[in-house]
Amino acid sequence: MQNPLPAGPHPSPYAQPPPGRVLVVDDDPTVGEVVAGYLDRAGYAVDRADDGPAALASAAVHWPDLVVLDVMLPGMDGLEVCRALRERGPVPVIMLTARGDEDDRILGLEIGADDYVTKPFSPRELVLRVESVLRRSRTAAGQRPPAQLSSAGITIDSAARRAVKDGKELALTLREFDLLAYLMRHPGRACGREELMHEVWGWDFGDLSTVTVHVRRLRGKIEDDPAVPRLITTVWGVGYRFDSPGD
Repeated sequence: MQNPLPAGPHPSPYAQPPPGRVLVVDDDPTVGEVVAGYLDRAGYAVDRADDGPAALASAAVHWPDLVVLDVMLPGMDGLEVCRALRERGPVPVIMLTARGDEDDRILGLEIGADDYVTKPFSPRELVLRVESVLRRSRTAAGQRPPAQLSSAGITIDSAARRAVKDGKELALTLREFDLLAYLMRHPGRACGREELMHEVWGWDFGDLSTVTVHVRRLRGKIEDDPAVPRLITTVWGVGYRFDSPGD
């Protein structure tokens, strides 16, 4: 940890209701205590768990608005917990990984984690990441476009958060759906990775490999041959473009 737990009074019970419920899952009691303390002082309702089964049990009692989840947990690791949570319902997840554990980070993003933070980290930065991910997920959930959007055999309905290709529903994570919707709203235009990170994730900073991993994951779900993509084309040195062959 780079910063000590801040001093100061806890929020008044008569103040504004907390901006959301966050489940913090880490087997290191010091990390869990510091992270929970910062989130509590930021106004969040915080639940804590020190292993996978406890995290799932906590989520069953109080479904969280977001989960801060350590990858390295005893027994049931964070990746398994993330999969189990996603089977129960959509929930934003921020993964905590040890510095240099790139394979875990990439795998976490591929199974649907919305963000990751490497240890050691600044708790204040983590709170900012929580705010950013929650703000973006709520904005996406509140969008109600007047019509569906269809192209290249794909139809997306942002109001229902549903995507269909050739009559078959696509199993997209929250962020994959938002990425596809954004690209389809700008067909034929090269969208830079920085633009996608800002518009889809709501981040003004972050690792651009997050975008790359999600594009790769999305291609695996919408392309006939992900190795030779025809819908989401790479524009070298820029980013990606949504093309609609035959339209």
